[in-house]
Amino acid sequence: MTQITYSECVEYILNIPKTSHKHTTSGSTYTLADIRDFLAFMGDPSVKKHIIHVAGTNGKGSVCAYLRGILTEARITVGMFTSPHLVTIRERIVIGDRPVTEDEFTAAFRDVKEAAERFSQQRNAAFCPTFFEFLFFMAMNVFAKHDIEYIILETGLGGRLDATNAITAPKLGVITPIGYDHMEYLGDSLAAIAGEKAGIMKPGVPVVIWDEREEITRKLRAVAAETGCHLFPVQPADIKINEIENKTIDFSFHSRYDRYVRLCLSTTALYQPGNAALAVRAAELLEDRRISWDNVRVGLLKTAWPGRMEEIEAGIFLDGAHNEDGIRAFLDSVRADGCRGKRFLLFGGVREKQYGRMAAMLICSGLFAEAAAVPLENSRSLSRAELAEAFDGGGELPAAIYEDADEGLAALRRKKKDEDVIYITGSLYLAGQIKRGKEKIL
Repeated sequence: MTQITYSECVEYILNIPKTSHKHTTSGSTYTLADIRDFLAFMGDPSVKKHIIHVAGTNGKGSVCAYLRGILTEARITVGMFTSPHLVTIRERIVIGDRPVTEDEFTAAFRDVKEAAERFSQQRNAAFCPTFFEFLFFMAMNVFAKHDIEYIILETGLGGRLDATNAITAPKLGVITPIGYDHMEYLGDSLAAIAGEKAGIMKPGVPVVIWDEREEITRKLRAVAAETGCHLFPVQPADIKINEIENKTIDFSFHSRYDRYVRLCLSTTALYQPGNAALAVRAAELLEDRRISWDNVRVGLLKTAWPGRMEEIEAGIFLDGAHNEDGIRAFLDSVRADGCRGKRFLLFGGVREKQYGRMAAMLICSGLFAEAAAVPLENSRSLSRAELAEAFDGGGELPAAIYEDADEGLAALRRKKKDEDVIYITGSLYLAGQIKRGKEKIL
């Protein structure tokens, strides 16, 4: 392959179709057997690595980040593959606490592209991975080059047919809260969606689950019984919020050893103790003697996951909630913020999400004095007309439609006083767009 630059690699990857035209519920024409065959052709990068596989609807990235924080604090080498990214595509592939460098990214791109070309010749048929598959292969290539003990893999879509599910022998699975999302691929009932997420279960492999909705838990238990894996549930009753102050949440968690442990997170997002609890239960199940409770406490406190109730500047919070459950959790945190002034809202979303219901929830919450709705820099973005329709009739929430996020945020900034708060939500694409804009300014 001729010499290729980092920017050329990124451009190439961003132009790979996100899904195939003739796709399964994974978004690909390739089966898991095809994915496994290619991983084997690459030298089986997962050999001698302990893999933690994380699926679910909401909180996957946060659980991965908290787990990484705990392992890193215990001085255990770890690689992490998550999606989507907010600012740079390199965020998707992390070694320890840092994204891969441009040189590492470029080398992995070259390795995967050359391997795919050789694999095509061997099969006598073109092997053209989708966007997500290509990045997954790159991540595994990077991890194989480093002295890594644990790999944390976040599914991209569903679980059963997701490319990451080509890994046959994970050490542990985690299934985060499940809700309505990607119904065009995963089904239109919670049980159907749960069945797809439960596809990561493997015989004899322990799986941590969020146990809150009976319909979901019943389905997960049924799949576990068929598969022969043991479930370790975490319930809301296992978590007790003690105090929220100084931009931290102090909470207690009921451990496996029948005692409550006191933990603290550097966030005001009320949904994060649940995600942290899933990570703590997973860390317990690893039964790695190097992990102490001090590692757990410090690892959690040090972890900051961007775009999740992130204060990007004084009084301006960014949250990537992009479905009904996410918005519900977002609103719970807003209600507890202790704001003494007005709250303003910047909203943007994509077409395939249930944006009408999300907008209705935001309007009916009564928490915001005014809203700005904006289209995104994305082909899937809601148009100004769709945004206007979603916020039309929300008399309790005056809403203006702006040309773009910069214009909408500037308008809200002009109205904001010191005691007021601006919240930005509706899409991780919007969160990334805002963060990229800030980085350009800085």
